[in-house]
Amino acid sequence: MNDESKNLIEIENLRFAYGSNQVLKGINLAVPRGKVVGILGVSGAGKSTILKLIGGQRRPDSGLVRVNGRVVHELDNKGLYEMRRSMGMMFQAGGLFSDISVYENIAFPMRELTDLHDDLIHDLVLMKLHAVGLRGSRTLMPNELSGGMARRVALARAIALDPMLVMYDEPFAGLDPISLNLIAELIRRLNDALGGTSIVVTYDVSETLKVVDYAYFIHGGVVVASGTPDELLNSPDPSVHQFIHAEPDGPVAFHYPHKPFTSDLELPS
Repeated sequence: MNDESKNLIEIENLRFAYGSNQVLKGINLAVPRGKVVGILGVSGAGKSTILKLIGGQRRPDSGLVRVNGRVVHELDNKGLYEMRRSMGMMFQAGGLFSDISVYENIAFPMRELTDLHDDLIHDLVLMKLHAVGLRGSRTLMPNELSGGMARRVALARAIALDPMLVMYDEPFAGLDPISLNLIAELIRRLNDALGGTSIVVTYDVSETLKVVDYAYFIHGGVVVASGTPDELLNSPDPSVHQFIHAEPDGPVAFHYPHKPFTSDLELPS
């Protein structure tokens, strides 16, 4: 049964560890329906892990993730499969199938998850590609695409079935400024056109804050700040200020935790 509350996703006191590495130490956040929400943080902060917990690829050590009124880790395989059919995912590296064309990459989820006739799939694929400006690329193979084009094809595949939720994992990484700005605008425009909900996980501050309605900043396994783009830009929190303004010195350390350097050297006795 679907929950019609204002939040599509609710995360409460979420804890998760990879072995002895405690990545999430009590995350609390909500994603309202129809909004674009950013999850910001340095590499290794656990942003992509949150997406895996939302999609049910991982199970929390404690706490819960609720999607559309259902607790994800309480679902059986059938329930998970049903839930994932209403989700779209744009992976960090695009995740296109390298041995099939652009057209077949977009058609793949339609063929696998629906009983649509090939003629209707054809029209839908061209509609999705047209939405990202690549209708003319349908016969190309993924290795014939530029980095920006591949990201746009991945975006078209993520929205192939008009999902209620689209998750973007580092959608701006490795893009030139023009492609980056274009992808950011597409995320905003497609979310509004489809009436969906989007989560953008990234460390790219400038583009993200241009397109999101609300954002969370994660550091040290917890949410240290949240708010509208203007609120985050003016946050008094030292770690947020350092991250937003790309300052080298501050509470967000460059070095992974370690012993004093001299203790690792083999000094002559």
